Amino acid sequence: MRALVRAWKERGLRLLAPLAADLVVECMPRPAADVITYIPPDGDRSIRRGHQPARDLATALGERWDIPIACLLTRTRSVARQTGLPRAERRRNMRGAFVATCAVVPPRVALVDDVYTTGATVDAAAAALRAAGAAEVHVVTLARAVR
Repeated sequence: MRALVRAWKERGLRLLAPLAADLVVECMPRPAADVITYIPPDGDRSIRRGHQPARDLATALGERWDIPIACLLTRTRSVARQTGLPRAERRRNMRGAFVATCAVVPPRVALVDDVYTTGATVDAAAAALRAAGAAEVHVVTLARAVR
């Protein structure tokens, strides 16, 4: 799985998003969500990669689960790469890194990211969604990093 995720994220293999969505759908029931959103990319990394894995996965999942997709988050600032950082540093790095793009978000949101490592990224994003009115945030990822 590590090689697959690395190829998808770092080598720009965009065609893996539908396969990734099929794997998620096979392993996980459809979340009770009004909308699917995703972790917005850091601008520099997005430009280097040429695509946005979390957005691509969210789009494919929305099609399979018949849930609308919306960009509900934006980054407030660029953050240092999380790779190699310990849990406490990751949390500090991500604190306040996101804000909702609209004043009120739907009550039930499925938040998609490609890989869940410590939860620092999705925790920060979910906090921004809850601050804008989400009552429930369901996190959906392709992979879980085991440390």
